[in-house]
Amino acid sequence: MKLGCVLAAMAMMAHGAIAFAQEGTLHAEVRVEREHIKEDCDKIKKLHSCAATLVIDHPFHIALGSIAPLNGFGAGPAFVINRAPNENWRTTFSADAVYAPGGAWRAGGYFKGIHTDVQLPQVVTKRAKPAPVIRVSEYPVFSGYVQAISLPNLTFYGIGANTSKDDIATYGLKETILGGSANLPLGRFASWRMSLFADANARMFDVLSGTHHDTEQLSARFTETTAPGLATEPAFMQIGEGVRLRPFLFNDRLQLRYTFNFQHFISPQSDYSFNRWTIDLSHEVPIYDRSAPEVRLETNSPNGCLAGPTTDKCPSVTRDRWGAFSVRMLASKAMVGDGGAVPFYLQRTLGGSDLDGNRALATYADYRFRGPHLILLQEMVERSIWGPFGGFLQAEQGKVAAQNEPLNFARLRHSATIGCTLRAGGFPMLTMAWGTGGPEGTHIVITMDTSLLGGGSRPSLH
Repeated sequence: MKLGCVLAAMAMMAHGAIAFAQEGTLHAEVRVEREHIKEDCDKIKKLHSCAATLVIDHPFHIALGSIAPLNGFGAGPAFVINRAPNENWRTTFSADAVYAPGGAWRAGGYFKGIHTDVQLPQVVTKRAKPAPVIRVSEYPVFSGYVQAISLPNLTFYGIGANTSKDDIATYGLKETILGGSANLPLGRFASWRMSLFADANARMFDVLSGTHHDTEQLSARFTETTAPGLATEPAFMQIGEGVRLRPFLFNDRLQLRYTFNFQHFISPQSDYSFNRWTIDLSHEVPIYDRSAPEVRLETNSPNGCLAGPTTDKCPSVTRDRWGAFSVRMLASKAMVGDGGAVPFYLQRTLGGSDLDGNRALATYADYRFRGPHLILLQEMVERSIWGPFGGFLQAEQGKVAAQNEPLNFARLRHSATIGCTLRAGGFPMLTMAWGTGGPEGTHIVITMDTSLLGGGSRPSLH
């Protein structure tokens, strides 16, 4: 039923976007894409160009990416259109649907409205050199989206920092998200690249039986008390607001990315309503004149990779030297009422990668530690090796805490990771990492980003 609602909403968004665009323009873009495919895929020696056309061209391309840890690699069709209805706005609509062989899937539709006074060309008639990446915080960005995801293979070890890996249980999860967001730069603080942001999302959940046959089911090992939300699966209206700062200091030799966020999760079952604050402080010192290619440009949809809101081309594969030293601190804490609890599927996790594919304590198994409170420190050096290929070394320290436990720096878990990355033009970023340093052995993490390189983010799953 929920999937039907999602598909219906996607169809309405697609109909509105296509009706908004002139039919002749869309047909012209399809014709130009056919010419690109014919030009780039007619010979074996053009394999790289052919792959780029199939994966990043518009209005149609192939969507690729890791759906979520333990749920495999998905592929499917994607559709994206960019329009400039007048000299003050650029709009983007995209939709995609991907499926993994293990049964996981994701489908969604995404809208972006960027306020800019520079007109975007309506039809690409020839290949153009990519424009440089601009500082997109200068533009107000408004987003709308609907997304559904089904993850048949997830793991749960209990809540808190002292759980045992022998208590592993399996479960599945479906989540449907319908909402929107806005990012508004503050011109008065332009030197700090400060912006205010807000979002509002309806979130609906279904907890399912897991598909890992060698692991006990979550419902057989845990109860509503030890895994809140297991029996009730409450829906939520989630409202958030916050501030971002992105100053580049000392002639761009120190780049700060600070985010302060406060969220309200409101449920008809008041025992599960809660508030959560998150502080994310990232500090980066480039080794050369430039850092690694940007993973996120929020003026793009997840299926777009334009170099900026006033360009019509994705960045090409770079052979420039790039690299940076970075230090990051992430802290998050949830507050509940008397007798309340945060559902386990909305709690943060450490170990391997989380539901959104973010690496954290890579030496441990995916989702190994779970709790309503989290603190994480990361120190990393990454640099180019050859062309789009890069390598990195990372150290991590972090822990989670149960609801009534304090959040502090005592008894942190540790991890050390060595890995390599592939950041090629607009292709999704590929990361391969080997983590060690903890008492539970080593862990290999291989992920492909769910968005194109330079694409916008998808709504978080927690």
